[in-house]
Amino acid sequence: MAKATSHYVCQSCGAAYPKWAGKCEGCGGWNTLVEEAIATSDGPKGYGLAKANTKAGKIDFTGLTGQEKPLPRRVSGIGEFDRVTGGGLVPGSVLLVGGDPGIGKSTLLLQVCCKLAPSNKVAYISGEEAIDQVRLRAARLGLSTAPVQLASATSVRDIIGSLQQNPVDLVVIDSIQTMYVDTLDSAPGTVAQVRACAHEFIRFAKTRGIAVVLVGHVTKEGTIAGPRVLEHMVDAVLYFEGERGHHFRILRAVKNRFGATDEIGVFEMTELGLEEVTNPSALFLAERKGDVSGAVVYAGIEGTRPVLVEIQALVAPSALGTPRRAVVGWDSARLSMILAVLEARCGVAFGNNDIYLNVAGGLRITEPAADLAVAAALISALSGQPAPQEAVFFGEVGLAGEVRSVSQSEPRLKEAAKLGFTRAFTPPSRGKAKSSAALKQVEIDQLANLLPLFVDEDRPRKRA
Repeated sequence: MAKATSHYVCQSCGAAYPKWAGKCEGCGGWNTLVEEAIATSDGPKGYGLAKANTKAGKIDFTGLTGQEKPLPRRVSGIGEFDRVTGGGLVPGSVLLVGGDPGIGKSTLLLQVCCKLAPSNKVAYISGEEAIDQVRLRAARLGLSTAPVQLASATSVRDIIGSLQQNPVDLVVIDSIQTMYVDTLDSAPGTVAQVRACAHEFIRFAKTRGIAVVLVGHVTKEGTIAGPRVLEHMVDAVLYFEGERGHHFRILRAVKNRFGATDEIGVFEMTELGLEEVTNPSALFLAERKGDVSGAVVYAGIEGTRPVLVEIQALVAPSALGTPRRAVVGWDSARLSMILAVLEARCGVAFGNNDIYLNVAGGLRITEPAADLAVAAALISALSGQPAPQEAVFFGEVGLAGEVRSVSQSEPRLKEAAKLGFTRAFTPPSRGKAKSSAALKQVEIDQLANLLPLFVDEDRPRKRA
């Protein structure tokens, strides 16, 4: 017979401890340990499950090839959402959507439900809002006539029981942190409850062949709240990003078993909800000023899509003993590396200056191909010489000052040529690289070769 005991589980990372402590050693969080009940086996020590369980069932194995055709994806008709999911929702899959409060998660999913409702049976279950609140949002978006089934519930047992009696093709759970399983004593939102509720929904989706979308809260660090194993359990993890001061939002796939990771979909927040942006490069460069020092256009890749964004740098004399380094939209550690390479390999000193770096538009860049564009923006800001107005930059910078090649150069160049750019400063091409006839490609093998681009013959270049 199982003997009831308890342990203390961190609500941020899921680490378990036999005694309470003020600080979690796993994630460093304070006052995050909560007592939860567990059950331990009374069986003899070392007596494994394979020996003890004499009533184990038999499973059938099969080969990699099969005759069954995959079920068709459920395409919502919202192009940016379908792009991020890999071409539509897969029957039997579970998606986890996270984002900051008020960023538009519920708005986007309600629009997806209303788009799919005419041809699919769709259920939207909210544990945070009443039915009237969801109806008000639908009326504001002009979607009140869509045949979506609404419900307000938090019991997983009741939800799954109702869905078994009334089968649907898609169900949205908003949010997983409000759900609870009545077999556990812990409160909704705890690690045990989130893990158990997600497991029940995943098992229900796989056995019934329906698509399930779970909405997840995020922590102050921006990660989805609850145990990290939650992201491993689901088939896809989507983050809804954006700044409150900007009018567009970015849906990014950080995990997808049915499509490309790091794929992004761009939406614009309007009075009628979220509208998809089919050409995000034009949106990010819409307010670009040409003849300004410290502004450089970077040709990047987000998933399978080429995106052109403006990287802005500002270098100003510092009155502090330790100059300030502020970064928005890029890795601060990588900025420190670029500054060190510029000083050690190129003789450009930034030591006594405050440095501000910003990716215009609120997009967050993670790929190292932005190194060359960041270096060009920093040199331009320090020298006061604007970068060529009709030029794009991309390339990875090494510690020796070399500029290394990056993947998918061809779509970057095609996107730049399509938007009217005439020059591209790139790493040396490997093999027979194709380039657009309308775009002049300038290959740079060393970062020092970038300096003559920002030298004014009439006045000396600024130094720190």
